[in-house]
Amino acid sequence: MSRIGKEPITVPSGVDVSISGQHVKIKGSKGELEMDLPGGITVSQDGDTLQVERPDEERENRAFHGLSRTLLANMIQGVTEGYQKELQIVGVGYRAKAKGKDGLELSLGFSHTVDVKAPEGVEFDVPEPTQIIVKGIDKQAVGQTAADIRSLRKPEPYKGKGIKYVDEHIIRKAGKAAK
Repeated sequence: MSRIGKEPITVPSGVDVSISGQHVKIKGSKGELEMDLPGGITVSQDGDTLQVERPDEERENRAFHGLSRTLLANMIQGVTEGYQKELQIVGVGYRAKAKGKDGLELSLGFSHTVDVKAPEGVEFDVPEPTQIIVKGIDKQAVGQTAADIRSLRKPEPYKGKGIKYVDEHIIRKAGKAAK
């Protein structure tokens, strides 16, 4: 049995879970998320807990068992607390400016500024010109949006200039040695 898949999911108060066949809808204070379960995976609700079960010991069902349980737990955490990723901009003249809640204007050393539109369910916060906070209720959308912003100017190993996650450590290389 999957160690992750067999763990029950505790549903906090204020969160509504509706299950109809393979479709699960979770509604909380921050919003609403829904998902279709893969394969023959089923979810049953017993009071304030959810239990994820698989039909048999087939390899694909074993793989989907833990995945489905984790995705449902992430959805519950998303609609109650939400997710956020912090990015830091390093470099002279590199900065970010908010364009409402759904857009960013980035100056990254190119001859032009780079505009980034937030996907649905994701919003940006720019407390400082060198700091970007990506927020939302969908863990995958928040992580993917942060990764897309980081990919616009990845940190380089010599001076560390670029966009990096706040908790990311950049391994630095030595420059050319002078003779």
